[in-house]
Amino acid sequence: MSDPNKSNFNTIIQEIIKKSLFTERQIEIILKQKKMLQVEFGVSKGAYYRQLGQARSKIESLYYTILLLQAYDVILPESDVMFRLAEQLNVMKDSDFTPENESQIMDVVEKAVKQLVNM
Repeated sequence: MSDPNKSNFNTIIQEIIKKSLFTERQIEIILKQKKMLQVEFGVSKGAYYRQLGQARSKIESLYYTILLLQAYDVILPESDVMFRLAEQLNVMKDSDFTPENESQIMDVVEKAVKQLVNM
């Protein structure tokens, strides 16, 4: 990543990352490890592997959390809404949108997540 101020993600993905457990750098590292993103980091190998370890630890914790919440039926494993949202984000991840469309898309995502969280 030659320009540290330039993002590898569109604004919708950036907004979702901000609301996630991960930093943008950690998502970049995860995608680089999965060979889904070609990016160079201007950090030492030690710093890179420390961040990689943090990202792996968060993913592991995330899976344990999902297992726990599904075991207690807080999250339903066959949640159609989450599957459809993820599919749509996969389609949109490399697209650019007008600010109005970005706002509308994020409103839909936020409402869907809030509805899923509503206990």
